[in-house]
Amino acid sequence: MTYRVLVLTDDAADATILIDVLGRAEDGPFTVEWVRRLAHALENLRNNRCDAILADLSLPDSDGLATFDQLSMAAPHTPIMTLTGRGDEALARQAVQRGSQGYLARGNLANSLVSQALSSMIQRKTIEQLLYLERSRAETTLKSIADAVVCTDTAAAVVYLNPAAEKLTGWSKDDATGRPIGEVVRLVNRVSREPERSPIELALMNDRPMPLPPGTIMLRRNGSEAAIEDSASPIRDWSGKTTGAVMVFRDVTANEVMTAKLIHQTQHDTLTDLPNRALLQDRTMQAIAQAKRHKTQVAMLFIDLDNFKDVNDTLGHPIGDRLLQSLAKGLTDCVRKSDTVSRQGGDEFVILLTGGAYDRDAASIAGKILAATARTQVIDGKDLSVTASIGISVFPVDGEDSETLIKRADAAMYHAKEKGGNNFQFFTEEMNARAVERRQIEAALRCALELGEFRLHYQPKVDLVTGAIRGAEALLRWRHPEWGLVPPVRFIPVAEASGLIVPIGQWVLGEACTQAKRWIDAGLAFGSIAVNISALELRQDGFVEGLRAALDGAGVEGRYLQLEITESVLMEDAEANGAILRQIKSIGVQLAVDDFGTGYSSLSYLTKFPIDVLKIDQSFVSNIELSPHSGIIAGAVIDMGNSLNLRVVAEGIENRAQLAFLRKRHCKQGQGFLFSEAIAAEEFAALLSSGVPMMAA
Repeated sequence: MTYRVLVLTDDAADATILIDVLGRAEDGPFTVEWVRRLAHALENLRNNRCDAILADLSLPDSDGLATFDQLSMAAPHTPIMTLTGRGDEALARQAVQRGSQGYLARGNLANSLVSQALSSMIQRKTIEQLLYLERSRAETTLKSIADAVVCTDTAAAVVYLNPAAEKLTGWSKDDATGRPIGEVVRLVNRVSREPERSPIELALMNDRPMPLPPGTIMLRRNGSEAAIEDSASPIRDWSGKTTGAVMVFRDVTANEVMTAKLIHQTQHDTLTDLPNRALLQDRTMQAIAQAKRHKTQVAMLFIDLDNFKDVNDTLGHPIGDRLLQSLAKGLTDCVRKSDTVSRQGGDEFVILLTGGAYDRDAASIAGKILAATARTQVIDGKDLSVTASIGISVFPVDGEDSETLIKRADAAMYHAKEKGGNNFQFFTEEMNARAVERRQIEAALRCALELGEFRLHYQPKVDLVTGAIRGAEALLRWRHPEWGLVPPVRFIPVAEASGLIVPIGQWVLGEACTQAKRWIDAGLAFGSIAVNISALELRQDGFVEGLRAALDGAGVEGRYLQLEITESVLMEDAEANGAILRQIKSIGVQLAVDDFGTGYSSLSYLTKFPIDVLKIDQSFVSNIELSPHSGIIAGAVIDMGNSLNLRVVAEGIENRAQLAFLRKRHCKQGQGFLFSEAIAAEEFAALLSSGVPMMAA
């Protein structure tokens, strides 16, 4: 690099010597520019880079320290050396006090050391600039970072705080400087509240980095607390000697709160804030281990609400959720603090009882729970009432691990439901046999599709005036190679509970569409085939796409297919279901509300859903002769359906009296054993040709 030097002197001889000396110097190379006037020098400095200035302070247009001051102002970061004659040493020393790098005597200008001095001056200034830059960068970084930084000397007295440290400790830099680190950063143990020694003191003592002890908090200047993470390390000079220490720390109070919150969320139900499955299992394992040591018992209560679904269907999920929250508090009030009330999901709860004699205590607590659950709850001004079914299992008699105890309490709960609900049952091996049977059915169902064990039978829908077949309802039949024909009441609930109803339902849709195509190709007028759709199927992502694929795969138009959906399913999420139903209608498929009259839906929704058919539940039809109430309901449904231009189909017609009543009330269609049970596709085809019997009034 070439150094550019500005020589300012009115003495031509001095200038010539300097130009010659610097031009031959090996310490350069130097490029010299000579000017005679201060004004010329200032103009030169404005327009050109300059690495050093050699200046005579006595000039034609300026004299003395004023010359130096103006040069220094024009080039504040450029090193200046003055040229001094005999008798000017005092002035030169004054210039040094103002920032001059030194002075050259005019009698020594030809000396080769002039170039060395000038080169050293330039290099020293360059190093100073680099050091300033590094220091500025470090200072800016320390001021900008979010972490607090405190530096001390070797006596652990504070010498520096960055802004983050000032904010976190409550001490200003000026107030803290010189104070012991233990006074500025006060540390105490979170549990014992005893003072903790500062990591800075330990780092200085041990001459190595030291961490903050776990469970330590910092007391701010105002006495408030902050959880902190920190580390402290010695500071050493270039020779390795310790000159102080630095402590870097941050406030982790919010992090600790968030961590605790996340841990709580992973272990608790979001709706009720009760322990969830994971936390229940952990506590059960601990309770069993303790019971083994002390030879005591542990009881598990599995609770399922009997008629909670009606609340959701009629009043909506928000009210149902608030009812669950109220019931959760009631359950907690029924047990001791040492017991655990857990929500498993939906309307299922599990209670873990520890340290008692559960032939008595479990029964007593179960009785309290039944009473508390049945008590009327006021939610949003509405009086709500539900009951519960409770199953009880006991360690070690019924199982020695959490999973077994829950399964057996669940089996006992199902037995309580079979007895009508609102009661509790202790587990017995007979219940276990039924639970085993459910698992066997589920395992067999998983293979039934692949093995081709399912069949569809078809029950005709008949015009009650003419006797003509207007449609068919497809009903699933399962013939197991060992068990024979399995009643739907045994396997459909298992299929729904396990989720297997979804692939089975897809098969039913495909098979119904294929059968419709066969009858169309045979020239048989069968109307449409109705298929029952469960809530799980309707909510399944891609249901409408699967429906369209079944129709397209069989080559059948949508008008030949009808989907039957119960009104309780329809009302589970009216808005979402309405959108799905409109998609179904857009491809021409008909829609029917099955078991109408048994749910609690608002009749206004019938005008909002694209419904084609109302099916009167068979419970109302079968009791027409015995119960005037049933006849009134059936008649009202028929009248309402006719007024809304909906086809009304009566289910479960078994005798002529029922048929006569329905005809009199102008019910157009019906199905039941009076006409035909569900029959195989080949028999149904024959029935289409021969017609149905038993049509005389």
